[in-house]
Amino acid sequence: MSPATSGAEARYDERTDGIERKIALLREARERGDLRLAEALADSLKDGLAAERLLGGGASAIGRAPGRPGLGPTGWAGAAELPPAWAGWAAGWSHFQSVTLEEIAGLQRVREPIDVALAAPVDWCHSLAREVRVAVVTADGALVAVPSQVYGEERRRGGAGKDTRSARLVWQASVGAGGTARFVVLAGNGAAELPDYATDMAVRGEGVALEIENEHMVASLSKQTGQLERLRYKRAHGLELFAGGEGHGEPPHIDWAHDYLAAEKFQKFRVTNWEAVRNYEVVRGPLCTTVRRWGLPHSPLHPVFTAARMLVDVTYVFYAGAPYFLKEGRMEAVQDFELNYLRDDEWVFSGYSFNELLWMDEEGKAHEGAVPAEQAAKMWGVGFFHRGSRDAFFAIRLRHELEGSGGATLYHADAPSLDYTGHGQLWSRWALRGDPMLRAGDRLLQRNAYVVEAYGEDGGRRLEQWRRKLLSPLRVEAGGSVEGLSSENKGERLAGPGESGAAAELKAAVWEALREVRDDMFYTVDANVVDMGYVYDVRVRQGEVEVVMTMPHRGRPHYRYLGNPMRERVQQVEGVRSVTITPAWEPAWTPHRMSDEGWRAMGLDNR
Repeated sequence: MSPATSGAEARYDERTDGIERKIALLREARERGDLRLAEALADSLKDGLAAERLLGGGASAIGRAPGRPGLGPTGWAGAAELPPAWAGWAAGWSHFQSVTLEEIAGLQRVREPIDVALAAPVDWCHSLAREVRVAVVTADGALVAVPSQVYGEERRRGGAGKDTRSARLVWQASVGAGGTARFVVLAGNGAAELPDYATDMAVRGEGVALEIENEHMVASLSKQTGQLERLRYKRAHGLELFAGGEGHGEPPHIDWAHDYLAAEKFQKFRVTNWEAVRNYEVVRGPLCTTVRRWGLPHSPLHPVFTAARMLVDVTYVFYAGAPYFLKEGRMEAVQDFELNYLRDDEWVFSGYSFNELLWMDEEGKAHEGAVPAEQAAKMWGVGFFHRGSRDAFFAIRLRHELEGSGGATLYHADAPSLDYTGHGQLWSRWALRGDPMLRAGDRLLQRNAYVVEAYGEDGGRRLEQWRRKLLSPLRVEAGGSVEGLSSENKGERLAGPGESGAAAELKAAVWEALREVRDDMFYTVDANVVDMGYVYDVRVRQGEVEVVMTMPHRGRPHYRYLGNPMRERVQQVEGVRSVTITPAWEPAWTPHRMSDEGWRAMGLDNR
């Protein structure tokens, strides 16, 4: 790509309008009574903030921010250092890191999700999503590839040739009680293709209106709010949990949090009052699917009352093979204000699917039956089960903290009810009550695991084990030499049919040809589809080429505008027999997909 031309709109700040400029324009429009323009400017202001968030990075989901255990950009070794049998099996990949997992809670782990940070230098890694592979070291010394998932990939500016690609990496591991397991993570193969792993996780739908399935459950999220609407069990008779009735006029959900009642009980602000989800991020994958939503709860008379007092940020996390899902949340005061009460965990089930109560004390001991009065304020788990069917739904509270406030008391109380008049079976945690005064910056943090597996005849032992496992995940230790490890690999190589040999050579020629296809909506620069990051993958099979591509946003849905020129150019490459262009919207395009040349052409290097 050539650098941007000189003159008007040659720099980033000449090609857009900044936040401060938009605020000034909005203020002027409002003062002269041009509220339609002010609304349009407010929309543009939000878009500008979204651009700042994207360009600045840091879009990781709650609890998955950088700093957790991971594989850093300096921990990679050359693949030539692998034992010969492993190096031959991994031919085509240039770098690796060794990872040791240690079980520290004395519990057997089966297919436990491992979710770590990952980073690699851009000078030898083109795409973490395409190139990363994970292999387990078996008892007989072989490397065997296991399904993995990369998500949240970003390009981080390091200066002086030290830019890195960072993301999250997920795979599953089985480790005996008190034992260890060894894995090798590989990266650095320009011919690699996006892997296609078969797991028990399937995700259907678009936006937040998803149906998420694994071998234990099918979860349905509301199109309107993204809240968990229904949950169907995949055991026995296929119990389906739902909430019926009219509620308070909102669409029914089984998850009714988060909300707060204003001072003097004038009105209730709820995320379940959203007419549409204003802010969200979705990660879809074969091993991990997350749905994150954030915003200000709405009044029942929205937009007449639009209080900006409490930011709510909630993420659902589902894993392949797991009989539980997570909810991670933050409620943060954005200004000083008084409320009457606040609820941050409330579930409602119609149909009376359960006939027994469950709860967990602060020591992690599970109990059946009614909650004793002396335990009512110390609930660290709550739920139900059916003594005949053994169906159960149980929430394990892994974290519940109030940070920063000296004027409020945090309550962990909420005894479940088998028959709450007008609702059904429910629990409702009133975490703050008694008209507390909050200060700007006060934060209420939570992390809950909701278990759906059958409640066994052994009482709550399994629930107690799940709590211990989730509070003591496998310890991740990256690095360490592989020298001296016994190794053998007699099976097929890691590289697939299109990732080595003549196919890899043809693929390189296809990538180069695609660099000649421009998005000519940018008239004065070479905005080719490769450097702009529009091409997700190139797959080659015996001269048959598939190009997986996207458009930069859904305001340009007609992919053939670029897809047809791509096909025409690739068909001219010697050795190509046919070309298929496959459009994709997931994962959504971001500026982090652009190369250095693309970054410079858009003026992003001089922001």
